[in-house]
Amino acid sequence: MTRRRLLLGGVAAALIAATAATVVPDAAARPTAARRWGDAGHRMAAQAAAAALPADMPRFFRDAAPQLAYLNPEPDRWRERGSQVLDGAQDAAAAAEHFVDLELLPPRALEARDRYGYVERLAKADVEATKAGLLPYRILELTERLRIDFALWRKAPNARTRGWIEQRIVNDAGILGHYVADAANPHHTTIHYNGWTGDNPKGYATDRQMHSRFESAFVQARVKLADIQPLVARQPTRRVPLRESVLAYLEESNGLVEELYALDKREPFNARSTSPANKQFAAERLAAGATMLRDLWYTAWVASDQGGR
Repeated sequence: MTRRRLLLGGVAAALIAATAATVVPDAAARPTAARRWGDAGHRMAAQAAAAALPADMPRFFRDAAPQLAYLNPEPDRWRERGSQVLDGAQDAAAAAEHFVDLELLPPRALEARDRYGYVERLAKADVEATKAGLLPYRILELTERLRIDFALWRKAPNARTRGWIEQRIVNDAGILGHYVADAANPHHTTIHYNGWTGDNPKGYATDRQMHSRFESAFVQARVKLADIQPLVARQPTRRVPLRESVLAYLEESNGLVEELYALDKREPFNARSTSPANKQFAAERLAAGATMLRDLWYTAWVASDQGGR
């Protein structure tokens, strides 16, 4: 059975049984550090995406590369826990937008038009949205918002208004980049988000530091922008139909979960790891995120002149 059939056509009985026997922590209780590439990885993904923009995209957007890189980690900054907060609603509300545990989804859940219909489908299957995650809808929503931004820019009545819209475009594109980069990490697509969960016959890591060991400590110490850029597809691709493209991207990442854990078993991901295979895997995933991000920016731009097609 293909990953797409698994996602849209139903979850295999064995997987359901394994998941039902597993206690999956509430998303709001998951450690903040366990849900991020880290600042370095997010910035590099955006830098690589911006460097691969085609010349036919607006000059203001191509010139915004440093700002796009700065904004990529922004949704994690919103969730930083300091000694005092005005209210805790922000972290709890935003946490589920950073991941989707595909193994938990009931059949056809991601065919729901919007996040509200998706949540209803999850509820009917007794799955909590805060545990399953909202990442696909966050990517879809922000990409569509960016298309609208570009369409408004095209027909702006004057230079002053166009300048305001440019600020909106760069901000939305930068924030979109965060979630696209998150999805490139297999950890953000699975119940095994921070150590293997449930039956573990192959003896994969179960420590609750595995996520940050991989995408923060290892990436910051061992992966450079120069490792990522050659792996980014040179020519942009229009990602249409958009939803199918986003789901395929998430499925591809999810399909690499076990490879990630097998690599970690051979040589644990951490700041001291020197494994070429580990470095190649991390660079390829960041490049996949950069490629997808560049393509979604480009898709929104092209579609803004075609009524969303």
